[in-house]
This record gives sequence, structure tokens and C-alpha cells, in this order.
Amino acid sequence: MSRENNIIISPLNNDFIEDINTTNDYFELYGRVVPSFQSGKWSYTEVLFDEVREIRFPDEKLDWSQYINQEDKALFLAYMNNTCIGQIRIIKDWNRFCYIENIATKKDYRGSGVGKLLLNQAEEWAKERKLIGMSLEAQDDNLGACRFYVKQGFILGGVDTLKQSYTPNIETTLYWYKLFQ
Repeated sequence: MSRENNIIISPLNNDFIEDINTTNDYFELYGRVVPSFQSGKWSYTEVLFDEVREIRFPDEKLDWSQYINQEDKALFLAYMNNTCIGQIRIIKDWNRFCYIENIATKKDYRGSGVGKLLLNQAEEWAKERKLIGMSLEAQDDNLGACRFYVKQGFILGGVDTLKQSYTPNIETTLYWYKLFQ
């Protein structure tokens, strides 16, 4: 457990399971990342939308007990004044990366540093397991999230134009990586 700015980061236990989906708030889609690949390197430009849309992911219904006291996966929750304000769900992936399955911060706490604290906790967890970095996926139309990942040291490592074929608004899935030194 770590504490900073009155934010407590705690690993999941049975008492906290009911808090997991409370971090699943609406977020704004206000622009798109447009990737390009040249000379073996990914780069991207940003395109802002004419209209801002708000969306929310569906609540997940997983067997949360599978994330308690496990060596190969974890879920950390962020609390402020006994209110759950964020979460990060991670697994030890086959490629020796810590794969971030989900990261979420309640709308009212975005920009307060909770996302950075959650990523720091995931990085510490990954380094304890001798992993080589962290990875995650984001949709190209979630510019806010992508900007956050870049600010936290992630780089674009690849794209997939077919993964989200069932979702008409999403053109590309982006793969972000943070390599440890």
C-alpha cells in the first residue's frame, strides 16, 4: 500500500470488490490519433473532432477473486477519504511485459495525479517480477487517454486496423509501450 496526496493505493481484497466498477465513469472523445509508420518508426498526428462525445465502457463482470494475492496478475484501487477514485488492472504477459488490462479514474479526480500513482504502482509491481516494461491498448478516438500515456513515458509501438471491426467509430487500436531501462 502506498500513500501520496491523501490518495491511498491498495491491492484488491474481498472487501474492495464492490468498488471496482465505481471508477467506470463517462469520458470525452474529442479527437483522434492518426498513426504513421516510416523508416521503422511509429509517429502520429492528432485530429480534433468538430463535436465532443461522451462515452462509457460497460461494467466488467469478471471473477475479481482471481486478482487477489496472485503472482501473475493484480488489481490496485486508489482511495481518497474512503472513496474509490481509480483502479488499474494488470497481468504478467507472455512477452515479459506488464499488460495493463484497464486503468480508470473517476471523472471528478482526473488531472489530480491518481492515474500517475496507479501507473507507478503497476511499474513497481512489474519491476518486482523482472518484467521489461508495460504495455496497453487504446482506441485511436480516445485522444485524452493517449495524451496521458505519452505524458507518462509510453511510446506508440504498433497499430491494428481490424481488432475493433465490430465497433464502427473505432478505426484503429493503438499499442502503447513503456520500456524499463
